[in-house]
Amino acid sequence: MTIKRLDHVSVVVDDLAAAIAFFTALGMTLEAEAAIEGPWVDRINALENVQVDIVMMRTPDGHGRLELTKFRNPKLVEIEPAIAPPNTPGLRSIMFTVESVDDTVARLRANGAELIGEVAQYEDKYRLCYMRGPAGIIVALAEELF
Repeated sequence: MTIKRLDHVSVVVDDLAAAIAFFTALGMTLEAEAAIEGPWVDRINALENVQVDIVMMRTPDGHGRLELTKFRNPKLVEIEPAIAPPNTPGLRSIMFTVESVDDTVARLRANGAELIGEVAQYEDKYRLCYMRGPAGIIVALAEELF
């Protein structure tokens, strides 16, 4: 048995508008929006009375999709620490290949993102960095040098 494809990655956010602005500044486009609720959503989440707003964002090449999810009900559950460091178990980062790391960092900073460390170069292949994005997630940026 094999999978057909990776369909999308989902991120739960507390501020949907800010997350849309962040990923739009990164270069993604809004593909679809929907309010979701009902018994089937309750069942797959193992929660009662789920009400969420979702937004699907698409990469410029059309192959990558990111689902941004805002829970209206039930309320978000806080984790400790709220802004987890890079060595926390679980989803580490979402990496995007960009044309220019410097330009992208500047655009994302204007949308509230913070550089975690520094922009670094890996051999003669990539310029790389990690930024803290919406809901504290780590967005990795890679600029190809070849």
